[in-house]
Amino acid sequence: MTLATLMRHLINPLVDCVFKALLGDVKNTHLTVDFLNAIIKPAFPIQTIHILNPYNEKEFLDDKLTIVDIKAVDSEGNHYQIEVQLAVFSYLPARMLYTWSDIYRAELEGGENFNLLEPVVSIWLLGDNLFEDSEHHHHFQAYDPVNEVALSDHLAIHVLELAKWKPSSELLDKEDQWLCFFQQAKDWDRLPKALDNPEMRQAMQVLNRFSEKQRHYDLYQARVNAMREQSAKKQLLEKAEQQRQEAERLREEAEQREKEAQQQKEEAERREKEAQQQKDEAERREKEAQQQKDEAEQQKDEAERREKETKVKMCDAVREVETERSEKERLIALLQKAGIDSDKG
Repeated sequence: MTLATLMRHLINPLVDCVFKALLGDVKNTHLTVDFLNAIIKPAFPIQTIHILNPYNEKEFLDDKLTIVDIKAVDSEGNHYQIEVQLAVFSYLPARMLYTWSDIYRAELEGGENFNLLEPVVSIWLLGDNLFEDSEHHHHFQAYDPVNEVALSDHLAIHVLELAKWKPSSELLDKEDQWLCFFQQAKDWDRLPKALDNPEMRQAMQVLNRFSEKQRHYDLYQARVNAMREQSAKKQLLEKAEQQRQEAERLREEAEQREKEAQQQKEEAERREKEAQQQKDEAERREKEAQQQKDEAEQQKDEAERREKETKVKMCDAVREVETERSEKERLIALLQKAGIDSDKG
């Protein structure tokens, strides 16, 4: 295809059948090698690869969306996985690790030596952002940053967030060319001059095949429609999940409020019980004080009564003494009158 040739239909290279035809077709292994070298930037460039699950049009003929990735191995035994994911979700990092580990584990047959294991490099092209406040290219390894020591060079996961990519200069390196292609080619009807090189021309020829050949375009449209349906279903599921989570949150809040209300009720009852106990204790003490007061008054009355009795007795005794003295004086007077000496008597 020449630069002047216009495509009849715009083709998104991230649609699964197109993506697999670009990098998973045995006819395009040089594109896959170019892409791998551009993203991984190995010390010794990859020369040849073998596609383990090559592009097969039949796997895309129904409207079911399955996980479509590209698995390859190079002449040194290193394994590669390339996958595109248009929508991101919370468990995507776990899935990245799981698929990497599945490829790594599959290298060994039962009972084989671990020394036979070779590195596995996973590359994920994301249509949306997974990480905040970061660059578009993430390279994850088994590495201890504190002690600056690597556990192994067998683990490598590259995550490319296409939505973040921006050209750093007018002259694009190989990585930027591929990211520009996957980010913007959906709007191209011809190859931009800045990307006019053999690899990009070959990539555009793949898009052109899906644009110009009716059978391939029908397949492309079927996959696009399936993706739209899946996206609509996912949105409905996400909305339902959000509603479920909101209902769960409201239920938990209601349970929390009910629990707090029960705690407040129990606290109020406890305080009411303590207040009643304090009231009862106050009444008991008041009753005891009243009893003590009554006893004191009784003791006072008894003391006053006894004092009064004592005074009465004293008065009676004084009267008796006075009476005896008066009687004695009267008798003495009578004796004296009679001429009798009262002392002799």
